[in-house]
Amino acid sequence: MNKPMNRVGVAAALVLSLSLLPSLSACEGQVPQARRTEPQSTATTAPAPNLTPAQEARIRKSIGAVLDQANEARDPTGLDRRVSGPQLEIRTSELTIARATGQLDPKTAIPTTIAQTVIPGDPGWPRSVFSITTTTQDQQSKRLLVLDQESAHENYKLWGVARLFQGAQLPKFPVATIGARMGQGDDQGLKATPVEAVRRYADLLQNPQSSKYAKEFAQDDFRNSVGTLTQVVQQGIEANKGSQSQTFTPAQGQLRVMHSSDGGDLVVARIDSVWTRQAGEGRESSPASDAEKALFGQGKPTSTMKVTYVNVIALYVPSADSHEPIRAVGAEREPIKVEAV
Repeated sequence: MNKPMNRVGVAAALVLSLSLLPSLSACEGQVPQARRTEPQSTATTAPAPNLTPAQEARIRKSIGAVLDQANEARDPTGLDRRVSGPQLEIRTSELTIARATGQLDPKTAIPTTIAQTVIPGDPGWPRSVFSITTTTQDQQSKRLLVLDQESAHENYKLWGVARLFQGAQLPKFPVATIGARMGQGDDQGLKATPVEAVRRYADLLQNPQSSKYAKEFAQDDFRNSVGTLTQVVQQGIEANKGSQSQTFTPAQGQLRVMHSSDGGDLVVARIDSVWTRQAGEGRESSPASDAEKALFGQGKPTSTMKVTYVNVIALYVPSADSHEPIRAVGAEREPIKVEAV
């Protein structure tokens, strides 16, 4: 279910014409090198990182310039030049809401300084970089950024953003001058494969009181906040003899994985959710927040309101022999569609 990791090695004999050089020099990261023919020891040689810290900083600056332009115009046009994956849908929605309300939500802020960068040394493409920012100017929590490069001839794009929970403990990774290793959705030797861990977490979100996986996960801020909001809404719905339901579904192939130094995996995944609220007989179900109102626009309310969310979840999945539970360390949640049904 994970995005296929096309670990295609660099060609044994690489012949480049002069006409190709401009396109290669324009792409970000290290230019592919010819593979050495003599055997190499992978046990004692640390992989060289695909980027230098300076290159990673330039990439983020370029992405930030595109984000700033879109923020200023309150217009997502052109975002796809440097934004992809779930973040493209989330930022598009945030800008749509900002255009209607007149201001961007403070959670959209992405600091320009970095606390830690995890740069892999895996050959081939696609490849990802995990960058952890400092706190924002108004002391919001750090952001975990996932930067994706699909091929050697494409620029890195911002694929995902998760706001880290206050006090969240991230696993250890190699320093930026030593290449880390990317993982895959079916990685073994863990409490659960990354794909399975995400599926179980989605089940726990959907069935907070009855999920059979509850004991496998530590408590976290995201589940608590979703649960509290659901309970508050439930009180109003019950008073009007209405009903509500939520479904949480992992998006197929939409996860990125990085191996930690202690044998676990840090997994960033997309989970889609739909929140359906039905008003009591003879009543209309209306948008429940300014964001929902902005997305609903001039729609005509009916008895049932359906809100579609994109959730980005960062999970740490320990090794199978660890005594630690699986734990969520960060998340992002954004409504992207509000409709009356």
